Amino acid sequence: MLPIDAAAHSSRWRRRHPVDKAVLGLGLTLLAISLPPWPGAALVLLSALVVLLGPAGVPGRRLWRAYRVPLGFCLTGALTLLVQVGGPGGFVSLADDGPVRAGELLLRTSAASLGVLLFAFTTPMSDLLPRLVRAGVPAPVVDVALVTYRMSFLLLDSMRRIREAQAARLGHTGRAAEWRSLAGLGATAFVRAFDRATRLQAGLAGRGYDGTLRVLVPEARVSVRFTAASCALLATLAALTLVLERPLT
Repeated sequence: MLPIDAAAHSSRWRRRHPVDKAVLGLGLTLLAISLPPWPGAALVLLSALVVLLGPAGVPGRRLWRAYRVPLGFCLTGALTLLVQVGGPGGFVSLADDGPVRAGELLLRTSAASLGVLLFAFTTPMSDLLPRLVRAGVPAPVVDVALVTYRMSFLLLDSMRRIREAQAARLGHTGRAAEWRSLAGLGATAFVRAFDRATRLQAGLAGRGYDGTLRVLVPEARVSVRFTAASCALLATLAALTLVLERPLT
């Protein structure tokens, strides 16, 4: 199980309906994209951090481990705006408004990433995917997503065990041994993936599979209070952005 998925299963908000958390997390993401970068995206980023570390109870170290990956992509994308190709300055030169545009992009994307992580850290996929059928998503699509989600964890676990076995047999002592171990890892993982898929298909057929995977979904109701509080927070952030932006313009 991935750390972010383990955190979602142990989250304080695990028993809340996914709609409650989607309104808050995805609402913050939409605000980060639609509001002006300053101060809108900055306020969204600060609010998302406060909610994640406070009411949601996400450990700071675990949040940083998950956040540093999208933050790296955000930073890489922002750095490209610092330069321009062509023009009077030469083939590659510093852009006139590059730092401003790079800062705005970094604020938007980093704030939007925190909004998505808020939803991911509090909502296990096993709670979300079965409910998508009620939202109108075709059942076969949800079934494929559920199986793929489950098989990915099994494949990662198999790869971890294979690497441990290779390391115990001195399979990583040199560059040549490393390449041989890597080739063996890929081949073994490929064979095991097909073997697991075959056994899964045989197991489903033996249990009368009729095209729909039926799983137990934890009972949860949409909280009007929580949703209203989330909408109030989103409206407050939007209004505060307009108020703080007006004197600057």
